[in-house]
Amino acid sequence: MQLIDTFPTNKIKNLEYRVGRVFPFGATLTDGGVNFSIFSKEATGATLVLYHHGQKEPFVEIPFPEEFRIGDVYTMMVFGLDIETTEYGYRFDGPYDPSQGMLFDKTKVLLDPYAKSVSGRSIWGKKTDGGDDFVHRGQIIREDYDWEGDKPLEIPQNDLVIYEMHVRSFTKHDSSRVKHKGTFRGLTEKIPYLKELGVNCIELMPVFEFDEFENAREINGKSLYNYWGYSTVCFFAPKAGYAASAPYGMEADELKYVIKKLHQNGIEVLLDVVFNHTAEGNEKGPSISYKGIDNKTYYLLTPDGWYYNFSGCGNTMNCNNAVVRNHILDCLRYWVSAYHIDGFRFDLASILTRDETGAPMMSPPLLEALAHDAVLGRTKLIAEAWDAGGLYQVGSFPSWNRWSEWNGKYRDCVRRFVKGEGGCAPELYERISGSEDLYHGRGPSASINFITCHDGFTMYDLVSYNEKHNDANGEDNRDGCNDNDSWNCGAEGETDDKEINDLRLRQMKNFNTILLLSRGIPMLLSGDEFANTQFGNNNAYCQDSEVSWIDWDRLLDHKELHEYVKRLIAFRMAHPVIRAEYFDSGENATGYPELSFHGTKPWELNRSEHGLVFAFCYAEDHVKYGTKKDAFIYVAVNAHWEEHAFELPIIPAGMKWHIVAEADGKAYTNGHEPVMGNQAFLQLKARSTAVLIAYE
Repeated sequence: MQLIDTFPTNKIKNLEYRVGRVFPFGATLTDGGVNFSIFSKEATGATLVLYHHGQKEPFVEIPFPEEFRIGDVYTMMVFGLDIETTEYGYRFDGPYDPSQGMLFDKTKVLLDPYAKSVSGRSIWGKKTDGGDDFVHRGQIIREDYDWEGDKPLEIPQNDLVIYEMHVRSFTKHDSSRVKHKGTFRGLTEKIPYLKELGVNCIELMPVFEFDEFENAREINGKSLYNYWGYSTVCFFAPKAGYAASAPYGMEADELKYVIKKLHQNGIEVLLDVVFNHTAEGNEKGPSISYKGIDNKTYYLLTPDGWYYNFSGCGNTMNCNNAVVRNHILDCLRYWVSAYHIDGFRFDLASILTRDETGAPMMSPPLLEALAHDAVLGRTKLIAEAWDAGGLYQVGSFPSWNRWSEWNGKYRDCVRRFVKGEGGCAPELYERISGSEDLYHGRGPSASINFITCHDGFTMYDLVSYNEKHNDANGEDNRDGCNDNDSWNCGAEGETDDKEINDLRLRQMKNFNTILLLSRGIPMLLSGDEFANTQFGNNNAYCQDSEVSWIDWDRLLDHKELHEYVKRLIAFRMAHPVIRAEYFDSGENATGYPELSFHGTKPWELNRSEHGLVFAFCYAEDHVKYGTKKDAFIYVAVNAHWEEHAFELPIIPAGMKWHIVAEADGKAYTNGHEPVMGNQAFLQLKARSTAVLIAYE
């Protein structure tokens, strides 16, 4: 017996249809039909436009009768559609008055903001018909993937080691030696590498549908693209061009397969999401979706209808508007429930705190809703706590004790210190301790510690270039940050000078030592563990080339660095005292402070003075942390250009100091650290670090 609300009441050509269900928004398979539901507050009318796959002209257009509008929602259920061959879009009618923020144009076919798949860009870098008139269309997918019992992993946040990557860059280079280069499937082939390295969380740069041809151009015979994807076309659809199976309409299943396999190997998946702006740009930008559906609702507009630009990309989403807020919530809930995503990093997240005039709010409704949402209750939420409008909220981002932050102050401080700026030493002690000065009451896991990320120099370039070299971007080297806190160690770029190359290796080890032994959550940039280079380009946003692609052959050339990083990750995971959830560094059952700082003599360090030489020590209580025995972890740091001797702290009788890692040497596997010959002193070479452990 057919339910009354699925009984057709209207017919056009050979299709039957009726008023649909308001929720959920988007195109949803239901009861032998497809339910279409879309919001527009200001439109005076709407039309559903249906295409056969790849065809220029629609095979039918169905205007929404007035009785199919419920409140501000147009909804229709259509029967008899072959979802495998159907694409869809909408036309909206209404006033065109830019000064009032109204941009309705019924000649344009618009993309559904809730589309779960988008056609037309299924093969990376291949243009389809349409040119400048290219229309993104929605496709209907089945939500029937077999997860085989998988769910988000819910790894405790303080236990994470995050690894940031670009899906295409990770395996596109021939040296990756994977079958499906530059795709989700190619990433699957590298899971054994990730597991061996020891990271337990990857952060994917944008994988929501974007158009790589946005602002594409030719420079000296080379094609430049919108490569990074920080310009979203549709928030609910995966980037089809990243899927080997996209020409067969299987990009959603391919991404789900990757996530399932990563979970099976104990690796979480975070998505870098960009809700601060969209690909529609400013007044001169295209009308893809939101502009033509309800411009006034979705964007922050000036009183005369222009776009506020706190994103630096032409427009700013009106994130704290009730409709837009629910749109973002729906999106994140969908990715957690349908794709089993473990968490999100929010690009330029300070925009999410702005009201409709652009002013920052003390308690932004969107952030509070995300913090307390039932579906997102165990999902990681990470903010890039600044925006392009000058709002900088590192340490003050509204968190409700749920949000973590990319700690830009950690990055800047560690960079300056390691290259020899002793004036930031007092701040560095705070950063190593978990940045209690920024996150008091929230715990060290509020701090995402990093030295490098996609935006800026790689770690190898950080120690190899004093200046950016972005000429290949075609902007006369004007783009990219000028203040990199980098130091080339004596020569700009590649060199055959062994002394300089040895120093660069030591500096990279120094960075990793501090990063992986600091409290807070460490984040590594993919390829840094084997000295990947972008040849001095610190803004490779447009480079679909060897500039961006990770060169896996460098893993063979920099095996020593790779082993060092791998063993320090394992060491961090073996010692929960480093990963503590709180700041308290008072005395524990060992009789020592849990975290203490020292000069070249034990206990003698003025934490308010400048300096380039210090040490810090963790005292790990085996009862408290569930380890086999008490241990002391001593990290000596010498950023000075001269050698220094460190007098080691006195430890309980029966314990001996062992060598864990030396930047001027190697790192050892857990349980196989050699005993130090001299138990009283450590001699540390210029610009070097060392890690010791004491146990019985």
